[in-house]
Amino acid sequence: MYKDLEGKVAVVTGASKGIGRAIATRYGQEKMKVVVTYRSGEEEAHQIVDEIKQAGGEAIPFRADVSKEEDVIALIKAAVDTFGTIDVMVNNAGMEIPSPSHEMSLDNWNKVINVNLTGVFLGCREALKYMVEHDIKGTIINMSSVHQQIPWPLFVHYASSKGGVKLLTQTLAMEYAPKGIRVNAIGPGAIDTPINAEKFKDPKVKADVESMIPMGKIGEPEEISNVAAWLASKEASYVTGITLFADGGMTLYPSFQAGRG
Repeated sequence: MYKDLEGKVAVVTGASKGIGRAIATRYGQEKMKVVVTYRSGEEEAHQIVDEIKQAGGEAIPFRADVSKEEDVIALIKAAVDTFGTIDVMVNNAGMEIPSPSHEMSLDNWNKVINVNLTGVFLGCREALKYMVEHDIKGTIINMSSVHQQIPWPLFVHYASSKGGVKLLTQTLAMEYAPKGIRVNAIGPGAIDTPINAEKFKDPKVKADVESMIPMGKIGEPEEISNVAAWLASKEASYVTGITLFADGGMTLYPSFQAGRG
């Protein structure tokens, strides 16, 4: 537990399930004030709000489509109107739509880029605007992926968006470091989230994925939320501009394990 996080205000997008849910819940355990942002999953968002309150934190649900500028502006306004400020912005909302690249529609390309990259930019911009104006030495955490580094056939829009998040994070970290604002990213590997649950039900598929991970196991959302808590805390006060991979070693070229190659 990080005592300095108690009472801090955090906005978490895509917080109704998976990694976002785990981060929002963990922040509640830290007794933070959390805006549980969702696009779908209203019932789940309200459940998370209740869990946060039971853990000693404060929370409100807020519906927003992060790809829409007006929604993100309204989101930050709701956080400030409710809790008085914003200290931590977690741009977690994301999506993926598999497709051979030569068959990918422009509509599907735009959908993924608009949420995964433009949505992160809008969240960063609005949080930074408030932090700069009110001289808040806040923290921004962007959800990237191992696929900012590892190419991913059939997901060219997703990999492109996460490569963009990497340089967006680094650029903003450099630009706003003099103002005491830290900007970092988390790069999860294969995590047992609702979006992956169906394919991991197949033992063969699960074993194939695990073979790509030196630690030999699929990660849990809570293992990513632990990273998000640390990056938001004073324990990480000298850390900015990084992507912290929480991937069981997936980015270590596991095919070369045991001296192969």
